[in-house]
This record gives sequence, structure tokens and C-alpha cells, in this order.
Amino acid sequence: MSENITGKEGRGLSPAALLVAGAFFMEFLDGTVIATALPDMAKSFGVQAVDLNIGISAYLITLAVLIPASGWIADRFGARKVFALALTIFTLASVLCGLSTTVDQFVAMRVLQGVGGALMVPVGRLAVLRTTPKHQLITAIATLTWPALVAPIIGPPLGGFITSFADWRWIFFINVPLGLVAIVLTLRIMPDLHEDGRRPFDLPGFVATTIGMVSLVCVMESMAGQHAPGGLTWLLLAIGAGTLIFALRHFQRAQWPMIRLDALQVPTFRVTMYGGSLFRASISAVPFLLPLMFQVGFGMDAFHSGLLVLAVFVGNLSIKPVTTPLIRTLGFKRLLLINGALNVLALLACAFLTPDTSVWLIMLILYLGGVFRSIQFTAVSTLAFADVPSAQMSYANTLFSTATQLAVGLGITLGAIGIRIGEKVSESIVGLAVVPGISFRLAFVVIALICLVGMFDTLHLKKDSGSAVSVKR
Repeated sequence: MSENITGKEGRGLSPAALLVAGAFFMEFLDGTVIATALPDMAKSFGVQAVDLNIGISAYLITLAVLIPASGWIADRFGARKVFALALTIFTLASVLCGLSTTVDQFVAMRVLQGVGGALMVPVGRLAVLRTTPKHQLITAIATLTWPALVAPIIGPPLGGFITSFADWRWIFFINVPLGLVAIVLTLRIMPDLHEDGRRPFDLPGFVATTIGMVSLVCVMESMAGQHAPGGLTWLLLAIGAGTLIFALRHFQRAQWPMIRLDALQVPTFRVTMYGGSLFRASISAVPFLLPLMFQVGFGMDAFHSGLLVLAVFVGNLSIKPVTTPLIRTLGFKRLLLINGALNVLALLACAFLTPDTSVWLIMLILYLGGVFRSIQFTAVSTLAFADVPSAQMSYANTLFSTATQLAVGLGITLGAIGIRIGEKVSESIVGLAVVPGISFRLAFVVIALICLVGMFDTLHLKKDSGSAVSVKR
């Protein structure tokens, strides 16, 4: 299918890229910052803290349902209008979340927030991809990926700080001034990209992916829980897998599919979808496992645990200026293999931490883990779109966003499953169960192995893969 896209070709890193990155940060931070505030929120609503997990689940499910449709919505109504609408919905929902007085109200507003977030992330990324020259794509993608790296790290400590010194409602109210500024800037600087030809909405594909994604998100939430999966979980898994298989076949046959799979014919995109998804899933488990290991396993308080985890954030941020030169010097294949191996070693190093390990050594390991994590995340995200033709960019972006959302959710599940495996192993070996934090430490071994498996796909890359964006001009 040919597309006619209106909009100006950006030169260098556009202000729109910085705007989108800022909006991403607000959206990603909101998804993680409430974790430490759940006990206080539960007291306000008169329920148990565990009852508020539905607020997180509702948000994830809404994202899973609407992200596949975001590409069609952006092409139909224009990136500027949709992005501004997404910011408006997200900001309004933030106010209403802060004003909620019951769990039902809060869950409903989290669903509304999910609507804004589902449109915000893929539509914003698509606008940047379409207006950034190939040779500037590394810098643009690096700018767009730092919110996903940083927000899960600083979210929990920030939520704890706000809850301790103010009120949990301010977690949502602080989005208001940020959202209003972002809306004004969007209307001024966001390019008005849209598809001139209007393709029909793929209702069968949307229904199939909705059922499949909702089922799989529910399965992941169930598997991440404390109880063993029951019959309903396995039924949902079967329904989710079956409907997604139907959806994939439908997308291959339909004239106007919601998600075109043509981009999977591009070797670089295919590698980042398969092996790259395993990497994103394993890395997404780190912000979940570290605080649990420090607090539950080693007996630290939330404040000191949060300070240690901030070392990952420092590593993420400090390496950003040299990520582009590294990619251009080593090339994508060599960098992904070398840095991927360092990622695996950094994850394994976490398995050897103990309550007696020097604080400085812990911070050094977490800092280096943040460095390797940031490099790999940026390289994988850039390589995904390096060789995708402009006409396929919208479909590729939708597919990439959907896979990323699933991988992030899967990461939490993998962390929880890793802990469960660690508990079983420690119980089966005499004397191992008394080792502090052993189940969490063994969980790091599990996700390190998953990260290692994800690296094998990189071997299929050619030496000059992604050179269209890695060669300096």
C-alpha cells in the first residue's frame, strides 16, 4: 500500500522528539510511581492494598487493547490532533484519579488514563520516526527510550517521597501542569502527519487482538500472583493464544489489516521483534526484582533500597552521550553481541549480592547494569526501524509498540516466576533456604538465561546491518 504523508522532513533532532520524550516520561512514570503509594491509597479507600492491584491491571489491559488500533487512528485523524487528544485525556484522567474516593472510581479513571497512554506512546513515536532523517535516527530513538529506562527506576522512590511528605493524590495532580504545557507545545510544534488515503478500520482484526491481548494480560497478572495458576488461567491462555493465531492469519489475508506483517520480512526488524522482545522482557524484570531482594530478602528499608536502585538510573543517564558514537564505531551486530554479553554478566552479578556486600560494590554493579541496559535498549529500538521503508513505518510502529507492551508485562511475570523457581530450588537443596534472599538471587539467574537466549537472534544479523542509520553523515 502506498502512503502520502504530509509534514516537514525534520533536520537533526527536532523539538517534537523532545516533546514526545517528555510526554513519554510522564506516562511511564505514572505507571510505576503508584507502586509505593498503594498502602496509603488503600487506607483512603478503606480496602486492602492488594485490592488496588486491579487499578494497575486495568491500566495495562487498556493499553493492550488500544495500542494495536493506534496506527490507524493516527493515520486517519493526524498525529498532531491524536497526540494532543491523548495528552488531554491523560491529564484529565490524572485529575480524576486524584479526586477519586472509591476503588471503583479509581479503576474507571485508570482505564481512562490507559486510553490516553495507549494513543500517546505509539502515535508520538510514529511522528518522530516519520520526520527524522535516517542518519539522525539513533539520536532520536535514544531520546525516546530514556523515559522507559528511567521511569521504572525513579518511580517507586518518588512515589514514596510524595506519599511520605505530602499526599498520594499529588502523584496524579503533578501531571496537570506538565500535561497542560505539553498540550500547548503539541499544537505548536508537532507535525500534522496523516495518511491521505483513508483505509477502512479492521474490525475483525481489532476484536481478535483485543480478546487475545486482554486474555494474555490477565494470564500474566495471574501468573505473577502468589497462588498457582488455576483452570481459568489456562483457559484464558488457550483463548489468548488461539485468538492471536487467528489474528495473525487474518492480518496476512486481509486487504486492509489493522497490523501489516510485511515489516517482519525486514531482517533487522525481525531480529528486534523476536530476540529483542526477550531482552526487553528480561530487562523489565530488574526494577521489579531489585527492590524486593533488598527489602524482603536483605531486610533493608524502602528508603535505602530506593537509593541503591537509583544507581541503575545514573548508569542509564550517564552513558547516553556516548551511545551513538559506540553504535557508529562498532556497528549494530558487534555492539549488540558484546554489550548483550555484558548485560547477562551484570544480571548474574546481582545473584551474588548478599546483605554483607559492600554498598559501594552493590552500587557499582547496579551502575554498570544500568549502562549496559541503556546501550542495548537504545541499539535494539533503533535497529528496529533502521531498514523499514517509509510506507511500512506506521504498521511496523504499531507491531513494535504492541510487542513492547507485551514484553514489559511479561517481564514482571518472568520475575515472579523466577522467584517461585528460586523458592522451589532452595527448598530442594539442604541448607540453601536459609541463605538471605536466595529465591530473589536465583530469579536473577533465570532472567539472565532468558536474556542470553535472546542474544542468539543477533547472530543472524549481517556485519553491516543497520548501516543506513549508523553511518555518520
